[in-house]
This record gives sequence, C-alpha cells and structure tokens, in this order.
Amino acid sequence: MDWGMERRMAQIIRPETGHCFFLAIDHGYFLGPTRMLERPGETVKDLTPIADALFVTRGVLRNSIPAETKPNVILRISGGTSIVGPSLENEQLVVDPEEAIRMGASAVGVSIFVGSEYERASLGNLAKAVNQYEKYGSPVMAVTAVGKELEKRDARYLALSCRSAAELGARVVKTYWSEEFEKVTSACPAPVVIAGGPKTDDAHEVFSFVRDGIDRGAIGVNLGRNIWQHYDPVGVAKGLRAVIHDGASADEANEMVAPAPVEG
Repeated sequence: MDWGMERRMAQIIRPETGHCFFLAIDHGYFLGPTRMLERPGETVKDLTPIADALFVTRGVLRNSIPAETKPNVILRISGGTSIVGPSLENEQLVVDPEEAIRMGASAVGVSIFVGSEYERASLGNLAKAVNQYEKYGSPVMAVTAVGKELEKRDARYLALSCRSAAELGARVVKTYWSEEFEKVTSACPAPVVIAGGPKTDDAHEVFSFVRDGIDRGAIGVNLGRNIWQHYDPVGVAKGLRAVIHDGASADEANEMVAPAPVEG
C-alpha cells in the first residue's frame, strides 16, 4: 500500500482501534428529501464530530457541509436512479476521480447489486472505479445493496456479494448485518462495515446488531436513518462510537440515549 492510500485509509479507519464509524447521509440521491434529511447540514452538524467519516454525495457536501468542520469524506460516486424509476439497480458512475480529489474525499463509494438484472453492470462500475481511483491512491468502498429485495439479506448471499466486491479490488465493503455474520466477514479479504438496514426506533436493537457484527468480524458501521431519524441522534451516535471504539456493550451504549419523550 503506497503512502497516499495508507494515509486515506487512516483517515476513515482509526489506526489506534482498527475500527470505523461512517455516518451515511447519501439517501437523497434515490429517496429525495426523506424525513430529517430535508436540510442535511442541520441534520448532521452535531453528529459530524462524533463520526469518523461522512458518506455523502458531492451535491450535499458542496452545498450543505461547511468546509471548516473538516469532516473526513467518503464520496458516493454511483447513482442515476430513484425509487420512482423502474429499477434502483441500474446505476452508473457519476463522479470523476479528479472531482473527488478536488473535493477532498478520503475515499469513494460504489453500489453493487449482485443477483439483480444489473449485476454485471454494477460490478463493472466497481471494477472501473477501482481502476480509476487506485491510480490516485484513493480507496473504493463497495456498497452491497439489494435494492427493493430485502429478503436477500442472508449470510450466504451477503458473503457472495462481499467476496465479489473484494475480488474486484474494493478496499472496504459495506453490507447488511445478518445471522451467522461470521460467515460473511471470514469469507471477505477486505474489511467489512455494517449497513443500517430498515429503520427502527429501538436504539438498543441497533447497538445489539452492531455489537454482534463487530464481535463476528466487522470493523465498524455505515449507518444513517437509525441515527438521524431517532429522537436523540447525538445519544445514539455516542453510543455507537462507544460500541465501535471502546468495546461497550449494547446495554452500556443504551445508557447514553435519552429516555423516550412522553407523548401527550
């Protein structure tokens, strides 16, 4: 690993722990102005100092994230589809390496859709991104997305997706947590980070699957809605940081979250 690549990896994965906490705010590229992300800058201003890196599109980074906050950035570079189109899986690469570097990105992220109609195209996007960005010492994170087919989130399928991504040169692989998660991490030569999955209002549930995933070989998380759509996003973020970097249990992390507001 050359110096530039090593430096960028150290920006997103803490060298002292070997773990990472990525805050995902890229949802608008396919969901539009989803709840609590209508004004991304306001949503993340108190969360950015807690996370190790933001996973973000260039438009939101340029227009909503003040440069003086100095976040480490993983720039989403695939897109071009939305939930109202015929298929979320038909993405293309939308950011050139020069643009990502000019914007100060530490790494970039590309979605892949193994098992879908667009498997070949999305894996081709990943391979092309690796070919382009490795020249500049920029790591590529593969996002093993499943589109609308959430039933695919089992260990056998996720292990195949992660291994495919690693074989094509991804430096980091993001995937969903599943039962028997060690079957996913042990089969992937690249570091694995856990995606958030469906929204839940139960922070303890989030802490629990993150704790289990790390115990089974993940190095961290890339979470979004389960943090910034929670009534206490800062508490959830601090709890996750404790689980990831300090070895806290789900119960210990949950103590950092404020009690639920009383309705009525």
